[in-house]
Amino acid sequence: MSRTSSREPRPLDDARLGRWLDEVLGGHHPIRTRPLKGGGSCEIWSIERDGRRLVLRRAPPHASSSTAHDVLREHRILHAIRDEDVRIARPVAACDDPTIAGAPFYVMEFVDGVPIRQTLPEAYADSPEEQTRALEEHVDALAEIHRVDWRACGLESLGRPEGYLERQVPRWLAQLDSYRCRELAHVDAVAAWLEANRPPEQPPALVHGDYKLDNVLFSPTCPAKALAVVDWEMASIGDPLVDLAWALIFYPEPGNALALGSAGQPGGFLVDSLPKANVMIERYARATGRDLARLDWYQVFSPWKLAIVLEGTHAKHVRGESHNPAHAFFGPMADRLLERAARLVEGGTA
Repeated sequence: MSRTSSREPRPLDDARLGRWLDEVLGGHHPIRTRPLKGGGSCEIWSIERDGRRLVLRRAPPHASSSTAHDVLREHRILHAIRDEDVRIARPVAACDDPTIAGAPFYVMEFVDGVPIRQTLPEAYADSPEEQTRALEEHVDALAEIHRVDWRACGLESLGRPEGYLERQVPRWLAQLDSYRCRELAHVDAVAAWLEANRPPEQPPALVHGDYKLDNVLFSPTCPAKALAVVDWEMASIGDPLVDLAWALIFYPEPGNALALGSAGQPGGFLVDSLPKANVMIERYARATGRDLARLDWYQVFSPWKLAIVLEGTHAKHVRGESHNPAHAFFGPMADRLLERAARLVEGGTA
């Protein structure tokens, strides 16, 4: 579970955590912990106990009641689908007592995999075949999530599938209004198009909420294999095509500035030798039986939504609430995403 982050996590009390694990797992074994990089908005730690490797995922120090910080909700989802045909790090136990680790947390099995973010696993670096296999695996893992019988898993309370798409544009415009610090070209025009052209609701599914290559752990060796989907903090019950279109924003194609895996760069995806996105879209359709005739709407909505998300971080930078220099670039990134959405509305290409 190798991830990346610049945040320094709060320390753990190994003795206290070890006693809790003894109660949960049985036996009396000392533990060794060390922080891992990444984890999204949460903190993650490696635990070694009696020859077994585990990972602890803990709510951040600024945790609110929002979905993004609710690690116990995330554990409940993983526990519910643990026996389904989905690729996850199997959950072990959860704890809501902040005296054990300083905040609510859960523990899961360690997965020896790596995300595709800035570079690919070295074993894939020069192989179009392995890179293609990784992209196919990425699509297949998403299709597996969307095939889960979420009602049978007891996840009815996870979201409100009725009216899911109808709520999206008003929700994100309200989010933008809560931190708007400048005028954004295209944001209102694209919103109007989305409202006027909203497709019929898809049959609801378990959706990940942030599905992309760097939220999947891949095998570090060949053959390329998607081992586990991670960071389930935004999961809900809703329209699965939102997940698909979100993943496509980052697909490694020529000219896509947001492509993950350093597309076209040394050590990255060999974009000129890979299948186009439409090939993966067709693979998803075959695997799920979903009607993708209106995927165009979702491919406009996703960059529009991501622009609003990035603008929130940019606004924090403008107000002096964020001192990460990288956040200064989120504003221009939001502008490009809105331009992309506007081009798609006008019938052009992304």
